[in-house]
Amino acid sequence: MSETSSCELAILAGSGGPVVLASASAVRHDILRCAGVPFRQDPAQIDEAELKASLRAEGSSAAQAAETLAEIKASHVARRHPGALVIGADQMLDCEGTWFDKPETLDQAATQLEALSGRGHTLLAAVCVLRDGTRLWHHNAVARLQVRPLDKAFLAAYLAAAGDSVLASVGAYRLEGLGAQLFERIDGDYFTILGLPLLPLLGFLRQHGVVPS
Repeated sequence: MSETSSCELAILAGSGGPVVLASASAVRHDILRCAGVPFRQDPAQIDEAELKASLRAEGSSAAQAAETLAEIKASHVARRHPGALVIGADQMLDCEGTWFDKPETLDQAATQLEALSGRGHTLLAAVCVLRDGTRLWHHNAVARLQVRPLDKAFLAAYLAAAGDSVLASVGAYRLEGLGAQLFERIDGDYFTILGLPLLPLLGFLRQHGVVPS
């Protein structure tokens, strides 16, 4: 059975429910779909770069910024979906106090990966659920990753093979693919690294009858 058909069968096993994912992320979409969560996707239209800069200026930690951004996304989308459970999520990468954003070009991705080469960094993922403007639940998760020393020849070959897909990742890597070759060690939950702490979220959704208990 193919991965796609397996995911489709998982969705049929769900009990349904008004759930909205307030994110444009294809990765988060696929995580929920393959986990059997019935939902619709409606991205929040916010200026994340401006909000991150404001939060940094206010002295927020990367973890606090991720939680705040997740809630802001959910809050914006919840206004369009009365009564729905709206999922907001965000992820921050902190390397020794420096925050990294998604690269806009492959050249920027190369620069980011050169900066992470041979160093450890932290991924901080936050997820929250709102209904009609009220936060019902939230969860913060942390993963720590050690990038192996990377030379320019490897980085050039990696980015040529991976292509623009790395631009969707805050660390310019896709752990579920070729990005696994970048690391020496990973301490943390796989789904947290992908940007959505899935297992705690499923626990919440079970309590609300969205997925089978």
